[in-house]
Amino acid sequence: MYTSVRAEFPRSQEPNNEDEGWIPMNAKQSILEQLKTEILSLQCKPGTIISETSLAERFQLSRTPIRDILKQLSLENYIDIYPKKGNIVSYIDLESVEQIIYLRSALEKNILKDLSGKLSLRGLHELKAILASQKECIDQNAGLEDFLHLDDAFHKTLFDLAGRLFLWEIIQQFNVHYVRYRKLHMMKKDKFTEILGEHERIVACLAQDQLEQIEDLLHHHLRADINSMYFSENYSEYIKR
Repeated sequence: MYTSVRAEFPRSQEPNNEDEGWIPMNAKQSILEQLKTEILSLQCKPGTIISETSLAERFQLSRTPIRDILKQLSLENYIDIYPKKGNIVSYIDLESVEQIIYLRSALEKNILKDLSGKLSLRGLHELKAILASQKECIDQNAGLEDFLHLDDAFHKTLFDLAGRLFLWEIIQQFNVHYVRYRKLHMMKKDKFTEILGEHERIVACLAQDQLEQIEDLLHHHLRADINSMYFSENYSEYIKR
């Protein structure tokens, strides 16, 4: 299931006994990103215990750099570190999810307002190309990750076309709970088709400058799931108490 990353050292930089915790920064970053991906993809589910020993064996490192990596994961809310229990993949914090949804809703409402009736032909073609890829993804029964990548691409493109890409990047730094929450909701039957339909209507309204309809669509598109019982009924074991 897992792939290993072994820290390689140039001969002139091999650590000695006095410096056995040192590894190249790019190797440490690679391991950090790999663990983040496993958590965000739900390969490591909320509540999973992550052992320093198992990570040290897996990546063939001493515990010192492993502890540094775990501390960084904790700072970014990927894991929680408990003195007696150990390191546990963080449970999904619904309050954090609601805050991100609120932020995205407020930002995207203004972004769509800025783009409504002013969408360039190039921008329209970019959005329609993503919609076509999403439809193809559904028709070919592609996986969740492929569809989610296209869903992100659609919204990121809206931010980019409005000159607000910086804000999109900021949101991505704080969405560890939201990403996992959204992925679990995506497992609901016909969710892909529902999302594609909403994207298509948003683009049509943008092109026709139907701002009032766009705001209603966006409100439902981003906030409908947070008000449903689907998540708590199906994934209660993943929710932070």
